[in-house]
Amino acid sequence: METILIKAAQLILSLSILVVLHEFGHFMFARLFKTRVEKFFLFFDPWFSLFKVKKGDTEYGVGWLPLGGYVKISGMIDESMDKEAMKQPPKPWEFRSKPAWQRLLIMLGGVMMNFLFAMIIYIGVLYAWGETYLPTENVKYGIVVNEVGEKIGLNTGDKILAVDNNPIENFNKIIPTVVLDHASSIQVERNGQVTDVEISDADLALLLKSKSVMAPRIPFRMEVAGFLSDSPGKEAGLQVGDEIKGLNGEVFQFNDEWTKELQKHKGKPISLLIEREGKPMEIAMNLSEDGMIGIQINQLFNEIFELKTINYGLLASIPAGINRGVQITKDYLKQFKLFFRPETKAYESLGGFATIGNIFPATWDWESFWTMTAFISIILAIMNLLPIPALDGGHVMFLAFEMISGRKPGEKFMEYAQVAGMVLLLALVLYANANDIIKMINGTF
Repeated sequence: METILIKAAQLILSLSILVVLHEFGHFMFARLFKTRVEKFFLFFDPWFSLFKVKKGDTEYGVGWLPLGGYVKISGMIDESMDKEAMKQPPKPWEFRSKPAWQRLLIMLGGVMMNFLFAMIIYIGVLYAWGETYLPTENVKYGIVVNEVGEKIGLNTGDKILAVDNNPIENFNKIIPTVVLDHASSIQVERNGQVTDVEISDADLALLLKSKSVMAPRIPFRMEVAGFLSDSPGKEAGLQVGDEIKGLNGEVFQFNDEWTKELQKHKGKPISLLIEREGKPMEIAMNLSEDGMIGIQINQLFNEIFELKTINYGLLASIPAGINRGVQITKDYLKQFKLFFRPETKAYESLGGFATIGNIFPATWDWESFWTMTAFISIILAIMNLLPIPALDGGHVMFLAFEMISGRKPGEKFMEYAQVAGMVLLLALVLYANANDIIKMINGTF
């Protein structure tokens, strides 16, 4: 429960910051061009609001429905569907009275703010924390794969060499590169020989639906650091500092071998080979029904693998942060294109609020929080640019038509388009959140 609350708190804070900044982008350009802004709200306020105050011509407030936020600009068909105001003659301070190029900048203001804010965050993150990652060449024991990894043709023990014959520097970017670049093959070293693992569209569909596929293979070394509640190991006589060497007479080279053997003996009696103060011992015990012995272990990832850290000064962090923001934008656009390829079944991976919240870590970490916030800011910018009425991109589409043709779309048409866009958006939100519910029911979330 605590994990869920921490993730929810991060999601709400992140979205609140981004929504306010997005709407401020619209607000800023509206004020710049002397366009009246009637309302500036975080969250929506149908029927009532949690807080509001009026300053000048603008009412500022917080709504009760946490699905975003909005600014209500005079003389504009928007979510409020204020038809009566649109029947009145245009006023000089209204949106509809402004030149097309000014209206275009007002509509693009939110998206521009989201992109700019993401770049600023990435600059700040790189300056404050630098960049740490595991180089692929340092995964010296190969990989361990789950069922999805096996289905696409990878084996535990493989050493990844390249994707489509291009080496990947960062180990964590191997699978994203395969998916986003629609790679046709992965080159691996297997049993001392270089082997091509072919990747099909069906494999891409599997990768898109899987939370994880592979991880670095870790040598077996297990020292007891503590015990979980109801620990079978503690009941059997294990002590802090004991080093586990084997199981039922077998010794292991890698952690995955140990885990696999434990799973074979769920709920059954086993014999642990341990070393205590330099002396070998055997301890008999019964495994729990989930195949666990209930211990905490001392094993630091960065003591096994050599990580690479790049630190940035203030000046160096600026181009590096911008480059990261641009690259992540390109990667997200590649991911978005997959939704238009039915064979990849990317639409099945579309998620709602639970999916977004789940990308945050279970503990509060400011580096992760700001990194995820920057990523969501880019997502919001791209999604708002979609040419759907009721989104900024829909208004931009109609403004582009006006600037090219010299004719404004009729106000009646704009009203109908706004309604159609809102219905489409509601359908997409319901579909995305229904996917989350289905994943939870199936235990794949």
